[in-house]
Amino acid sequence: MTFPHPSITTPITPDLLRGALDLETTAYGVLPHRLPARARAQNSDPQVAMAEAMPSGVRLLFRTRATVVELDVLATKMVYQGAPPRPDGRYDLLVDGRLAGQGTAGGGKVLAIDLTTGAVTDKPGPVATVRFTDLPAGDKEVEIWLPQREITELVALRTDAPVETVGDRGRRVWLHHGSSISHGSDAESPTGTWPAIAAGLAGVELVNLGFSGSALLDPFTAWAMRDTPADLISVKIGINLVNGDVMRLRAFTPAVHGFLDTLREGHPDTPLLVVSSILCPIQEDTPGPGAADFSTGTLQFRATGDPAEQAAGKLTLRVIRAELARIVAARAAEDPHLHYLDGLALYGEADYAELPLPDQLHPDPVADRRIGERFAALAFGPGGPFAAGP
Repeated sequence: MTFPHPSITTPITPDLLRGALDLETTAYGVLPHRLPARARAQNSDPQVAMAEAMPSGVRLLFRTRATVVELDVLATKMVYQGAPPRPDGRYDLLVDGRLAGQGTAGGGKVLAIDLTTGAVTDKPGPVATVRFTDLPAGDKEVEIWLPQREITELVALRTDAPVETVGDRGRRVWLHHGSSISHGSDAESPTGTWPAIAAGLAGVELVNLGFSGSALLDPFTAWAMRDTPADLISVKIGINLVNGDVMRLRAFTPAVHGFLDTLREGHPDTPLLVVSSILCPIQEDTPGPGAADFSTGTLQFRATGDPAEQAAGKLTLRVIRAELARIVAARAAEDPHLHYLDGLALYGEADYAELPLPDQLHPDPVADRRIGERFAALAFGPGGPFAAGP
């Protein structure tokens, strides 16, 4: 079948994007960011810089009668030395909210990362085109979700019919912050991350600030969330603080209070849900730091701390869950819109027995779906902190 040539080029502007907090002009096009420029300027960690530029939850959204859509992109792909290469990231195309196509982009830049030393080498690569054909005729709403773990510069959008922006769809905005599990490190596609699954089930607009390795109670992240319009906010706290070994219990408690205080400066009455970590056996009672382990021939993670160090204030997941529950209970006495969700209700012992963590740290795609469905039921369902009003 011969498809019409997509001869209409539409500039990629902020009003065509959802889920990004900033749009940087580059030599090739535009680069979506999930942290604003002010927050990025205060960050000195390359891991945060890399994670926030990966467009988890970022999507193009427009109305069109087009049956062919092309997107030129320059991807930056991560290769971890000692681990098998990951497949190219997927682009999910939705038509009126339903998955109607998937594509990948070859070429692109490559970042080779040595997890044992932190050394990074980069290799340039070409722009590639993601092409979607045979879209249904007639006026429709089209979303293109970008790969959650590839930095993606958007070079050009071409269609065979004009594109119109989509205004406010009347949906509540859910702003979420978390670790690589929220980011979607091992999800099969961008709509397969657990926050995207939950957002789809709940019918809300997602802004996903899940940053791989970087949910560390950073003040610049709190300020970005404070200044971002949102109807619902959740913060998932725990695993990166343990496997990063960045603070002790003495510092953790006031850091949580400070993060929540900052959020409340901009969102004094917004439903705010604090979520603790899902089950991770290697870090339940063993402190960090975490380390990559290739001894089995595949990437695995392990905890290198000593359980006895908990007495000196080192953090474990069990310690963090108990302290988060205590903090939220104490604050909720004066903040009725503040809530706590134990991460073990999303993925616990029984789930681990059925769906173990393949690398000892991250859920597989089946577990991601389970977590998303449970979050939708517990947070957005009847009686939940995010339940819709009458």
